[in-house]
Amino acid sequence: MQAKKRYLLVSVGVALLFLVYMWALQIADLEQQQQRWYRRHQLPQYPDYHQAQPYSPSQEADRAGPGPPPRRGPSKQPGHWTELTRLLEPYLEGGEQEEDGPQVHHQHSSPRERRSVRDNLYKNKRCRMETCFDFARCQSNFGVYVYPSQRGDEISATYRKILSSIQESRFHTADPLQACLFILAVDTLDRDRLSAQFVQNARTRIQSLPTWNDGRNHLIFNLYSGTWPDYTEDLGFEVGQAMLAKASADVANFRPNFDISIPLFSKDHPLKAGGLGGTGVTGGAAGRDAPSSSSSSRRYLLVFKGKRYLTGIGSETRNALYHIHNGDDIVLLTTCKHGKDWEKHKDSRCDHGNQEYAKMLSFEGSRGSSFKLQKRAHFSARFDYQELLHNSTFCLVPRGRRLGSFRFLEALQAACIPVILSNGWELPFSEVIDWRKAAVVGDERLLLQVPSMTRSVGRDRILVLRQQSQFLWDAYFSSVAKIVLTTLEIIRDRVDSVVSRNRLMWNSLPGGLYALPQYSTDPARFPFYYAMLGKSPPQQFTGVIHTVSPLQSQPSPVLKLIIAVAKSKFCAQIVVLWNSDKPLPARNKWPSTSVPLTVIQGQSKMMSSRFYPHDVIVTDAILSLDEDSVLSTNEVDFAFIVWQSFPERIVGYPARSHYWDSSRSCWGYTSKWTNDYSMVLTGAAFYHRYYHYLFSSYVPSGLLSVVDRMANCEDILMNFLVSTVTRQAPVKVTQKKQYKETMMSQGSKASRWADPDHFAERQTCVNAFARWLGFMPLLHSQMRLDPLLFRDQVSMLRKKYRDIERL
Repeated sequence: MQAKKRYLLVSVGVALLFLVYMWALQIADLEQQQQRWYRRHQLPQYPDYHQAQPYSPSQEADRAGPGPPPRRGPSKQPGHWTELTRLLEPYLEGGEQEEDGPQVHHQHSSPRERRSVRDNLYKNKRCRMETCFDFARCQSNFGVYVYPSQRGDEISATYRKILSSIQESRFHTADPLQACLFILAVDTLDRDRLSAQFVQNARTRIQSLPTWNDGRNHLIFNLYSGTWPDYTEDLGFEVGQAMLAKASADVANFRPNFDISIPLFSKDHPLKAGGLGGTGVTGGAAGRDAPSSSSSSRRYLLVFKGKRYLTGIGSETRNALYHIHNGDDIVLLTTCKHGKDWEKHKDSRCDHGNQEYAKMLSFEGSRGSSFKLQKRAHFSARFDYQELLHNSTFCLVPRGRRLGSFRFLEALQAACIPVILSNGWELPFSEVIDWRKAAVVGDERLLLQVPSMTRSVGRDRILVLRQQSQFLWDAYFSSVAKIVLTTLEIIRDRVDSVVSRNRLMWNSLPGGLYALPQYSTDPARFPFYYAMLGKSPPQQFTGVIHTVSPLQSQPSPVLKLIIAVAKSKFCAQIVVLWNSDKPLPARNKWPSTSVPLTVIQGQSKMMSSRFYPHDVIVTDAILSLDEDSVLSTNEVDFAFIVWQSFPERIVGYPARSHYWDSSRSCWGYTSKWTNDYSMVLTGAAFYHRYYHYLFSSYVPSGLLSVVDRMANCEDILMNFLVSTVTRQAPVKVTQKKQYKETMMSQGSKASRWADPDHFAERQTCVNAFARWLGFMPLLHSQMRLDPLLFRDQVSMLRKKYRDIERL
């Protein structure tokens, strides 16, 4: 009996020890799974991958056996076999863009090898600006040097766009001794080992650079890193102390205040011309047939359309979307049909999913009553996909093979609020952009809560999110140039943290690219933030008169103009820019005025110098005048009062317009009196003095040279600049019909109005400026503001601007 008790106790003890042992194993396994979840890297499920071997289709077939490898339950880290087939046949169905370059068998599979790769890549993972950046190189200016390409270099079209954006920017320098930042000529965008764009000798070429210095003060751009099956962030070379501008950045390896997360964009992303947003904000002829989607109510609540990853690395979220797809207001379409042997690995849901996917293609292609029936057969799958985006309030953005995907920019462009399900993704430009104001960031593990979460967002909140998403798209993501310039501007703010933008300037119109902190770090000094900050517009202005003709007799037009402007109760001072070849007149030749009169003799005597930000100008409001302008004091006062309601725009009298000349396929310029206009010339107009600084600092020197060489078009260039910044039309005040006739009757040889080639040159300028921007920023307007009681049959004594009626 005692022996039985002892055996029983021993058995119970062994069982308890076994249970404790199994419990400990489960805890350890759970911790490892959590670590893999947040690192986005999961161990492959196949022991054969523990050895580094070159890939070949025959070897893959031998490893695979007669059928697909056994699945080992759902995995948050996608993974296995079908991806290899995409090496031979890129996925083109459904209009979605391919999110990954060609994939190969990855050689780092064991935990030790993967840790080694990560540690080698980020051996300077504690790099910050203060520890791994040489600020001494940036004391004079923020110059960016691009290494010259070598003979035989194969550079992708996308990387050429990046290099071109830098070389055409105001930061570019051809002298490496004057450089603060260095950009590689080696194409590092696609570091997938079997990609056609993969550069084999990148490590040798980069480390042989005489100024490499372990990457210090270098910036490396990358869109794709690693490869199948685990997609580590291996670039194939050591980045050292270089900064990474990287897509699909993982928060676990992202070095804050050093690296920069950029969006994943396709090879078709425009270089300059901002793609038309969902609200049709971007101007230009290209937007005439774009679908209108500015309505606050759209047909669908939530949409997604893309691939399912049955094997290989991929998002498990996409494999679970069928749980919340209802085919009504939530349309989440996935297909298994990608790659040549997709049928070998399809599951029970593939056929139904493929049918739904194809049905939506057919359904979307048959909609759109505004299009002609005979054109429906030519609708591409991409058009149908865009229609789906433009008719939904929210767009799901789950990660694909990597953390980021093309869905992110596609949603922003379509004014579709992104619902981001990509745990651990460092969102693009998150250092300066507050994504809570433009997107919904969810948790992949809470997919089933997404429908209720999106339904709970009110209409007002939807409008705010959509407006902000459109602003961010247009300001930072609509072109390669804007993505690159945003990256450079962020680094520039780090270099000179004392003169840097705050988050208000980054997240409010017009955005960080146009609110230059070198002008001021105080948002209240910019015209765009007056209303937001509750600040009143300026109460006084400075009259700036551009003079190129010598003074004539005492009743000279410029002297009359000075007297009329000085009588304005809002005038604080008058500045005369003397750009005439004649000597500066004596002080007694100028009229005596009740406000200070300052005459500045131009050094260069160029047309562009009229917009130089002279320190003598002390007011924020500027009245820009040509020497032959004819304005009364009442006209000056009225225009200034109107400008106070539109301080960010040009407000004035002489209006002009542009139009598209289809017969010559170019832009035209006209001064005909019509019901609309797109420019208000600076010969008699108010604007904020910040535009003087922006004109001198932002406009490329090549365009300024064109203006100076032609002695023309500086006023058109200023209109282009202001419309680009504000995305609004100028404001015309009253109908001053005598303006043009008065200019022509003066008969001055120096007058541009007397030049027969005047309008031909200006039309040339319009097209040159549009090419510089990549799109046409000018917007037409039919608004004209006149004084109250204008033309009313009341006593003249009751009219505030009595003499305007007689013009």
